[in-house]
Amino acid sequence: MKPSYREKVEYVAARMYYAENWTMQHIAKELGVSRSTVSRLLTEAREQGIVRISLHPPTDRPNALEHRIAEIYGVTVHVAHTLAREDAYARHEAVAALAASVVDSLIEPDMVVGAAWGATMTSVVDRLPQRAVPGLQIVQLNGAVNSQPAGAESDGTGIGMGVVERFAKVYGGRPHLFAVPAIFDYEQTKQMLWRERSTSRVLNLQRRATLAVFGVGTFAAGRPSQVYAEGYLSREDLNQLTDEQVVGDICTVFLRGDGSWRNIELNSRCSGIRPDELSRVPRRVCVVNGAHKVPALRGALAAGLVTDLVLDQASADLLAHG
Repeated sequence: MKPSYREKVEYVAARMYYAENWTMQHIAKELGVSRSTVSRLLTEAREQGIVRISLHPPTDRPNALEHRIAEIYGVTVHVAHTLAREDAYARHEAVAALAASVVDSLIEPDMVVGAAWGATMTSVVDRLPQRAVPGLQIVQLNGAVNSQPAGAESDGTGIGMGVVERFAKVYGGRPHLFAVPAIFDYEQTKQMLWRERSTSRVLNLQRRATLAVFGVGTFAAGRPSQVYAEGYLSREDLNQLTDEQVVGDICTVFLRGDGSWRNIELNSRCSGIRPDELSRVPRRVCVVNGAHKVPALRGALAAGLVTDLVLDQASADLLAHG
């Protein structure tokens, strides 16, 4: 059925009012009718279905991102509420505070917790609320000893050990340090040390962990993580990682974007817990701050290393839609 003349006028009035933001007075003058006639035309346009109005409540952006990432990757997601205009420090604080809250909610008596080291982990541990947790043990997941001057802010051994000791102290727990190099010069040296009783004790404790907490390392976008910036790796190592399409690391074990890691040569010299062993820990909290880490985060997710993810809003947006 062809539209009537009246319906055509209703459409014209509705288009002017709703699509072009004309006032009723302006429309009345244009159509040569009264303002009250324009009002009736708009009412009739809605009744005829020419105009359909829908209302949408304001979206909780972080909550929507949490749901989308959870659906895509099958992990529990916590997005820190941050604004684009906030500076990097404010975003860092928001992520660290949220991560500390998530980690604290998972801490239980007689638990073994595995902790990696790095700038992100340091910030998280510094924000944990102090309380007594009987029988808690914190075990270091990757070595931190570094003989290179670039990494020797204290004595070249303190980065990872400081995180683990502070983590344990917050809860009155017992720290278990992993006093081995982050990356060995020779695979044979690592194999020999792995047979030592003191090292085996820490490795066995790592396997008993029911909660692991770690960040994501990356050397992308000119903002390298500590393992890349502080002398743990040589220029030759970095070039080799680039050639092997490595995007970052979890516990100083290197990953590609697809989550593969076994045939990356440098991993044979790394002291961090292997991804296949890490994936056996029931709860694995990964903390990410900065969109430049998203490629490495995707690798960690592809490898199945994450059960609980805490990240900033910009990283969440890129992970969900990028």
